[in-house]
Amino acid sequence: MDRALDLAARGLGSTSPNPSVGAVILAADGTVAGEGRTAPAGGPHAEVAALTAAGDRARGGTAVVTLEPCDHTGRTGPCTQALIAAGVTRVVYAVADPNPLAAGGADTLRGAGVDIARGLGEQRAGHLSRYWRTAVRRGHPYVIWKYAATLDGRSAAADGTSKWITSERARADVHALRGEMDAIIAGIGTVLADDPALTVRVPGLHRAPLRVVVDAAGRTPPGARVLDDAAPTWIATAAEVGAGADGRVDLEKLLAALYTRGVRAALIEGGPTLAGAFLAAGLVDEVVGYVAPKLLGEGLAASGPAGVTTISAAIDLELTDVTRMGPDLRITAVPRRRS
Repeated sequence: MDRALDLAARGLGSTSPNPSVGAVILAADGTVAGEGRTAPAGGPHAEVAALTAAGDRARGGTAVVTLEPCDHTGRTGPCTQALIAAGVTRVVYAVADPNPLAAGGADTLRGAGVDIARGLGEQRAGHLSRYWRTAVRRGHPYVIWKYAATLDGRSAAADGTSKWITSERARADVHALRGEMDAIIAGIGTVLADDPALTVRVPGLHRAPLRVVVDAAGRTPPGARVLDDAAPTWIATAAEVGAGADGRVDLEKLLAALYTRGVRAALIEGGPTLAGAFLAAGLVDEVVGYVAPKLLGEGLAASGPAGVTTISAAIDLELTDVTRMGPDLRITAVPRRRS
């Protein structure tokens, strides 16, 4: 299962709208006969890739899979039927499939006489598949707000300069995070002020997440870097997406539209106004902060107004990880559920 999970991790960001799944086929004697991971949309699922690699050695063997095998026909056929046809006699999977269109695979396999075991590697599998599973349940992407700031919470100095608050190692980690995403979202203010490229620079990664500019009035300059050919871009205007009561782009409708485009994980890159709006709307699933041991005293805050006016209304977070990134810290947290 550890090997299957490693395979699934390698596919993050490349398989949407499908989940990234890893599979290992063990022959009847317990030796590894084949392995595979989900191909980009339209290509083979992990189980089919592993069965192809295993060939006849799959008969009488065991399939170890990170997600319950699917039981529906989409661009490809059901993995349950492929496993049954290959003569696999046992399937071990980590987490259940929450998609009502594809769920039920375990029951189908059990009905065909296949022995089923669930839960091995569940914690890690749940973490790896959290983007996709959350998105499928809600009908809009899992949203991460990423920011870089000084120890006193400033993302830019008083004169507007922000390069570079964090170290090269932290910035490389940001690109690795971008590489797991289907979309990178920025506000028009950031585009006008910084002209960011919003691309991924990871050696060997050839996939480009969708760049999304939240631009209610369509003010993105024709020469902006986000409009180059390095990656696809969507300028999301209020006229196209829909406007909220304040005339700005309706963020819930934006996320719903991104889901229909196949986006299951989205990263908010900037700026503070957009971050505050997502936080105020309760649309942030995870916060990843890169904090540098610097002090500015004044300057631009990492987040703008988030609908909090008193300490009792603070957005309460649970820390899930704190990691050193060279001289900096990467802090990961998720909102606590209010009772």
